[in-house]
Amino acid sequence: MKRNNPVVEQSKAQLAALGKIESRTQFGGYALTVEKVIFAYINEDALYLRASEALHVYNAQRSLEPLVYRKRGMPVTLSYFKVDKQLWQDSERLLQLSASSLRAAQDEAATRLVSLRLKDLPNLSLRLELMLHKVGICSVRLLCETGSRQSWLKLRALNKHIGLKTLLALEGAISGHHEAALPSEIREELYAWYLKTLRQHAAAEHLQR
Repeated sequence: MKRNNPVVEQSKAQLAALGKIESRTQFGGYALTVEKVIFAYINEDALYLRASEALHVYNAQRSLEPLVYRKRGMPVTLSYFKVDKQLWQDSERLLQLSASSLRAAQDEAATRLVSLRLKDLPNLSLRLELMLHKVGICSVRLLCETGSRQSWLKLRALNKHIGLKTLLALEGAISGHHEAALPSEIREELYAWYLKTLRQHAAAEHLQR
């Protein structure tokens, strides 16, 4: 597993004014997020910023390289643009453009939260949507605010047959991943929490007997 990538650390340091920047592995690189909203991506040790109005204006002057990755052998161009050497050296402009990318991503995320139903998220069926409604989680926004673990605990209280697969499905729904495509470190962390939680529940039930 990749750790302490120098471009990740450099990006976090130089863009710290945006807020608490976190990174997670994705598609062979790293997604950079603030409050779980992706605004940049690191691929092959290069930083790419999400498209925004300000970045489009800058791109018209500088012609930045777009991010291209291969999907089933075919090249796919994403709306992310490479931070070149000149932009890295202009720290003030880089921060301004990064802030614009973050705002654009946040606006899109807010619109998505309002328009989507729970069943529209990855991994979530109509049946699971109805179960979430029964435990008071009636919107995408509320699911994201509650988080996968607390949402799972609420469902588990409703139905003791709810298992690990549902926990992974909830995490994927929140992060935008198919359950099978969750990063390995997240799967391992959730699996460890799941086993610990089951042991705690078993111990509590034993004491109540």
